[in-house]
Amino acid sequence: MRAVWLREFGGPEVLVPGPAPDPVPGPGQVLIEVAHANLTFVETTFRATGFGPFRATPPLVPGNGVGGVIAAVGPGVDPALVGRRVVSGTGGSGGYAERVVVDRDLPVEVPAGLPLDEAVAVLADGRTAIMLADAARLRPGDRVLVEAAAGGVGILLTQLVAAAGVRVVAAAGGTRKVALLRERGLDVVVDYRQPNWTDRVRATGGVDVVFDGVGGPLARAAFDLLEAGGRMLSFGLASGAWAELPAGLVAARGVTLLRPAADPAALRRFTEQALAETAAGRLRPLIGQRFPLERAAEAHAAMESRATVGKTLLDVH
Repeated sequence: MRAVWLREFGGPEVLVPGPAPDPVPGPGQVLIEVAHANLTFVETTFRATGFGPFRATPPLVPGNGVGGVIAAVGPGVDPALVGRRVVSGTGGSGGYAERVVVDRDLPVEVPAGLPLDEAVAVLADGRTAIMLADAARLRPGDRVLVEAAAGGVGILLTQLVAAAGVRVVAAAGGTRKVALLRERGLDVVVDYRQPNWTDRVRATGGVDVVFDGVGGPLARAAFDLLEAGGRMLSFGLASGAWAELPAGLVAARGVTLLRPAADPAALRRFTEQALAETAAGRLRPLIGQRFPLERAAEAHAAMESRATVGKTLLDVH
C-alpha cells in the first residue's frame, strides 16, 4: 500500500512516500480503508524531535487520526461492521497510509449525512474544544479570550464559547487570519502580532477566561489580561514552550490554571459529541488546507510556517 515513512527525526523533508506492507486485522481488530488523515501540530513536533504524547522509534509510518470505511474485520469481530464509515485514532502511528488496523473499540461511527472529511476535521480538534469548554465552566457574561482562534481547535472553540452566552475576543496572528475570523461572524478580533494587541483587549472590558493554545511570551501577556479570580486553560504550545507563570504571581492574582485531560472513555464521549454537533450544523469546522498523501512533507512545512488556517488534512482516497 501507499504510505509516508519517517525514518529519522528532522525537518519536513524526512517524511518520504514509499510502499508499506498491507496490514491484516488480527483477533479483535478492524481494517480501515483510509480516506483522510488528520494532521495536528504535535505531529510536527514529534517528527522534528521525537517528543510527544506517543513514544516511538523510526522507521515508522506516522499519523494518529484517520477517517474512512471499515473494509475487513479480524477473528471475533462482528462482520456487520464492514462498510461502516468511521473516524479513529491509531494509537500513535500508522495514519499516513492507505490502510490501517486498529482495535475494534477505537473507531467511532460517523453520523449519516456528515462528510468524512468534516468528521476527520473534528476528530481531534472537536473533542479538544469540547473538553476545554466543559472544563472552563463558562457562565453567561464571562469575557473570554481565545488564542490561536484561526487554528483547528480555535475555530471550533470560538463557536462553542459563543453559544454558551459569553463575550468572545478572538486573537490570531496576521491580517489574513483576522479577516477570516471576522468573516465567520466574530466581532472582536485582535492581531497578536501587533504590539498594542493587549491594549485592544483591555479596551473591551477585561478577561475572565483565557484559552491558551500558544504558550510562551504570548500566553504570559494573555495571563496579565486576566481579572483577579480568572481561569486560564492551556491546550497547546505552538510557540514551543509553555508560559512562564511564577506560582507566587498566580496565587496572588487568584487565577486558576488548568491543563485539561480526559481518560479514553471521556475522549470517546467528546468525539461523539463533536461529530453529532457537526452533523447538526452547530459546529462548523474549517478545512483550510488539503494535501495528497504523498505531499505530507509539504503539509508539515505549511503548518510550521504558521500560514495555515483551520484544519489541515491529507487526502488519501
